[in-house]
Amino acid sequence: MEDNLNKQGAQIKSRQKVRKTITYIFLGIWAFVVLFPFYWMILTSIKTYASYNGEYIPKLYTTSPTIQNYFDAFTTVSLGKYFTNTLIFTMITTGIMLVVITLAAFALSRLEFKGRSLVFTIFLSLMMIPNELVIITNFVTITDWGLRNTFLGLILPSVTSIFYIYLLKENFEQVPDELYRAAKVDGTSDLKYLTKVMIPICRPTLITVCILKVIECWNAYVWPRLITDDEAYFLVSNGIQEIRENGFGRENIPAMMAAVVVISIPLIILFLLFHKKIMEGVSRGGTKG
Repeated sequence: MEDNLNKQGAQIKSRQKVRKTITYIFLGIWAFVVLFPFYWMILTSIKTYASYNGEYIPKLYTTSPTIQNYFDAFTTVSLGKYFTNTLIFTMITTGIMLVVITLAAFALSRLEFKGRSLVFTIFLSLMMIPNELVIITNFVTITDWGLRNTFLGLILPSVTSIFYIYLLKENFEQVPDELYRAAKVDGTSDLKYLTKVMIPICRPTLITVCILKVIECWNAYVWPRLITDDEAYFLVSNGIQEIRENGFGRENIPAMMAAVVVISIPLIILFLLFHKKIMEGVSRGGTKG
């Protein structure tokens, strides 16, 4: 009897080992597929212009690495200016959006007023409108207001998000109603309750929204491309396109890759530092009860 149990236990352990091995092999292959483009981008960025053009068959290594391409990326085009513009755009847009969605989510989750459910339903229905239609409407509006080639024109269409309002509203509704009633009995205003109770409790979701918005702003391409044709207002995404179009990127691929690496590093670092916060905030915002 004991021998049979030992055999069954050994078989179960061997099956678990096989499953783990297959899982790790699959994950390893998938990691290679995902990470190889980044490796190739970095490798190309440290190759000299001559060695890159002299490779009839691309090599997976280089014997003469150089960082000159990174200097060329900043000196040949205004990459530093693009970085500054993107930081301004990202910080202002994210700050305003956090205020707007926090107030909207609080109103939809805690304040009692006629038509609250209808307003929220209309908000959710707006998510089904194709983004292309919204861009066209925004473009016509910003153009009619004379805000093309301005930071205000870049920022205004991005200061709110129906999805983030929904995510934060669901998170706010997890806070017990008893806290709100107790606060009202003590004479606490709605604004004070929001800032002293709701925001501290829901901080993980707010941090998640902030990080996701920063990534969204940093990667913005279509709207900045439409609304700006003045290089003084280009963002990093526009800058990469400008590098490619002015001939520099086509002729000097290693320097082009160096510019892409520089632009990608802030987002990679941001995600590595806060990926746990992102997952925690999304799970909190999507779970009720």
